[in-house]
Amino acid sequence: MLQVKLIVTGDDFGYCPRRNQGIVDCFLAGAVSNVSLLVNGSAAADAAELARRYNIPIGLHANLSEGSPVCEVLKTNSSLLNQDGFFHGKMGFRTALSKGLLNMSEVKQELKAQVELFHELTGHLPPHMDGHQHVHVLPEVRHIFAEVLEEYGIKYTRVPIEPGLHKCDWIPPSLMEFYLGVEEDSFNTVDVFTSHGIRWPDIYIGLTTMGKNMSVSNIRSAIDSAITEFMSKAPSPTEPTPQSRTITIELMVHPGYPSVPPVGGCGEGPDDFSQSWERLHELQTLTNPELQSHYKTRGIQLCSFKDL
Repeated sequence: MLQVKLIVTGDDFGYCPRRNQGIVDCFLAGAVSNVSLLVNGSAAADAAELARRYNIPIGLHANLSEGSPVCEVLKTNSSLLNQDGFFHGKMGFRTALSKGLLNMSEVKQELKAQVELFHELTGHLPPHMDGHQHVHVLPEVRHIFAEVLEEYGIKYTRVPIEPGLHKCDWIPPSLMEFYLGVEEDSFNTVDVFTSHGIRWPDIYIGLTTMGKNMSVSNIRSAIDSAITEFMSKAPSPTEPTPQSRTITIELMVHPGYPSVPPVGGCGEGPDDFSQSWERLHELQTLTNPELQSHYKTRGIQLCSFKDL
């Protein structure tokens, strides 16, 4: 009998109070089963308190690209900062990395500082740790990231290789180019993470169902086709046949009530992504009873990384 365990992770927990509230509302409605905390978010302490109050499974959303570092010594004169004193940004970080401008020992320092702050805020180490804007799978960074996870005994991460990505003709070319870059970086990360004993769910979904592209039918078909594709793969001699095993899936989501400036962000105010109506659209889609009913019909069990 095939068992499907689905982790629905609400990213950017701690970004602002309205984002926190939206994610908590999703969790209480049974629509999100796990959250990823931005420890440099302006509402991180509030988020940690909400996770404690409602017993929300929480991991770390490591951030090297937006806002300010949490490591004191890196807040001035660090290769991780632009001329305004903030992280380089989603694309700026990638550009600086490709030009060899980032000091990897500072990347390690900041990642460790974020793990320590997570521990301080929540009272425990993160059971899982991934990267804001997928920085954790980038060249060089992936090795440092893996070392930090192994040092702290953090077993789980995210590897954003999404089945069916290439068939999604509704994704604009510029965004698809970014997604394909993330996919290539992820393929190149698999061996690195494996060699450090790090694990991740069998299937990742989230690029093709983000924002306005999220709908009940899109999520449903993404899950169904990913399971079909996974089951069609020939098992290795040591693996049970797909029909008799448990398939694990992570669905990455970004629900919330849109940020209202100047409140929110990670040190430089809320970005367009957090202020967008698409955050509310995701919240409304995820809490749609039709989606919940589909999970039940298909025997899909919502869980967190702690349940794997």
